[in-house]
Amino acid sequence: MRSLSTSSADGVRHLILTVGDVPAALWTPQSASGARPLIVIGHGGGQHKTAPAVLHRARRFVADLGAAVVSIDAPGHGDRPVHAAFDAAATANQARIDAGEDPIALITAFQAMVAEQTVPEWRAVLDAVQTLDHVGAGPVGYWGMSLGCGLGVPFVAAEPRVRAAVLGLGSGLANAGDAARITVPVEFLVQWHDERVPREQSLALFDAFASPDKTLHANPGGHSDRLPEHELDSAVRFFARHL
Repeated sequence: MRSLSTSSADGVRHLILTVGDVPAALWTPQSASGARPLIVIGHGGGQHKTAPAVLHRARRFVADLGAAVVSIDAPGHGDRPVHAAFDAAATANQARIDAGEDPIALITAFQAMVAEQTVPEWRAVLDAVQTLDHVGAGPVGYWGMSLGCGLGVPFVAAEPRVRAAVLGLGSGLANAGDAARITVPVEFLVQWHDERVPREQSLALFDAFASPDKTLHANPGGHSDRLPEHELDSAVRFFARHL
């Protein structure tokens, strides 16, 4: 792990780091010492590890829970170089969508392909940041919508350190198999008028989770509409209960 920059503001310490060639951002309470919960935030498609929405949630989790928060640039996002194979696949998919093909099948297949790379990367980042004295080997939570859900479901399924997950705006078409391996508590969000992920696919994913403790939250709006702030309030309470 290599530290690139450190800053502090409003009681939150912000570290930009790399693990191998994978860039990540870590937020912790400024005066933190000892082990604490760690929440991984998976950013949305076209965003990055320090996007405004990621930063907003990270600061809430630090302030309200005393947690550490880490977010990792997905391949081809943020400070990572263009990934030739993924970029070519995304371009081909867009051409097929423009020609009238069903976008959800193409998107979910693409996310499943990317997850083969990101799952081991994210586990390596967890290994690294949990060696820090002010993070430690505490319980882990996960938060991710859209791309963060598509990559997050296989990550949560593979990572036994994750004890609770907030997921949403994702499809059962590609993730149902991994979802069936998830038994930790899940809070799942659906945008009821989602034009990108049909609600029946979101509901299929929710149904596939094997957790006996899972809750469905549905709100009006489209895929790219801002989630209601009360859903962040709910996520804070959810992680407080389970971490």
